[in-house]
Amino acid sequence: MNELVLSVTQLNTYARNLLEQDPHLANVFVVGEISNFTNHYRSGHWYLSLKDENALIGAVMFRSAVQRMRFVPQDGMRVICRGRVTLYDRDGRYQLYIEDMQPDGMGALSLAFEQLKDKLEKIGLFDHEHKKTLPAFPETIALVTSPTGAAVQDMLNILTRRYPVAKVLMCPVQVQGETAAGQLTDMINTLSFRDDIDVIIIGRGGGSMEDLWAFNSEELAFAIYNCPIPVISAVGHETDFTISDFVADLRAPTPSAAAELAVPQLTDLLASVAYYKEQMTTRMVSRIETEERVLNRLASCRKLTTPHTIIEPYIQRLDRAEQRFSSLVREQLTERENQCCTLSARLQAYSPLGVLKRGYTLTKKDGAVIRSAEQLTIGDRIQLILGEGSATCVVEQKEEV
Repeated sequence: MNELVLSVTQLNTYARNLLEQDPHLANVFVVGEISNFTNHYRSGHWYLSLKDENALIGAVMFRSAVQRMRFVPQDGMRVICRGRVTLYDRDGRYQLYIEDMQPDGMGALSLAFEQLKDKLEKIGLFDHEHKKTLPAFPETIALVTSPTGAAVQDMLNILTRRYPVAKVLMCPVQVQGETAAGQLTDMINTLSFRDDIDVIIIGRGGGSMEDLWAFNSEELAFAIYNCPIPVISAVGHETDFTISDFVADLRAPTPSAAAELAVPQLTDLLASVAYYKEQMTTRMVSRIETEERVLNRLASCRKLTTPHTIIEPYIQRLDRAEQRFSSLVREQLTERENQCCTLSARLQAYSPLGVLKRGYTLTKKDGAVIRSAEQLTIGDRIQLILGEGSATCVVEQKEEV
């Protein structure tokens, strides 16, 4: 009889060693439905349970593995997990340590795409009211794409052929690989601060979903959404869709189509200019002819051909007004003249000279007028002012009243 007594820790350690030494459990694939999923944000670990119709096993996915995931698991999702089976000493229960996880029946990239698309759509990044209108005649176009490959050459050829007056600014970035999403995001953010760019085309040629994955970056989506410059997304072929296609102001089915949508056809513009020039010339000639006919009718009008017929009545009115004015002036002058004569006669009657002419004299002594005999002394020399002339006399006798 084995009388060895083990502690709980020893027993759990022994059981864990048995599980970890089994080569069949060191790298096992398990399919099941997720339940009790917990995303531990502080540590970055995922905790969940996998179950089927008859059983359940606890599982954990550490942050180092979580960082490689393209999607976020949800309860009820059926997945295939790869990992190792061991025992968690503290709780005394065995669990699956997941190294990788794939959706069962749907690719991880497709699931991650749908999850991000649903998330961004709910917060309004795809709303049409946020879409900016492309300029009708852009002066500068920025191409955010790989500097090599057929896509960029196609866009350059089309832009040069359709609208050679526009300036094309090449913004080379990686469009595939781990650093591609970051480069695309940084380039859009850099262009957002420029005021000399009218439209941005971001895209690349066709490829697998893995090749196009850089355009499904959440950071790139916000960069495009916040960019004040209209952005055209042209990723892959017509059947390919990325997150940048949904958030951009316009989605083009191909890079070549993006170039065609970004600029007008110069030959069409010139044809339109020629057409409108012809229309304007025709309308101008017609307007001139119409106005000329009106002018001719006016020129043949009697009032213009014989303008004196218009002036004559005013001349007559002016003559009559002049006559009335002259008559009134003469009347006023005659009346004023009569008034002056009357006043003159009155002044003459009361004039001292008039009195003197009637035989009276004015007596002065030393320039002062004498009004009383008391002012005189016998022997004074006085001056007599007569109606006509004057005389100097000596007082020989005076009488006082």
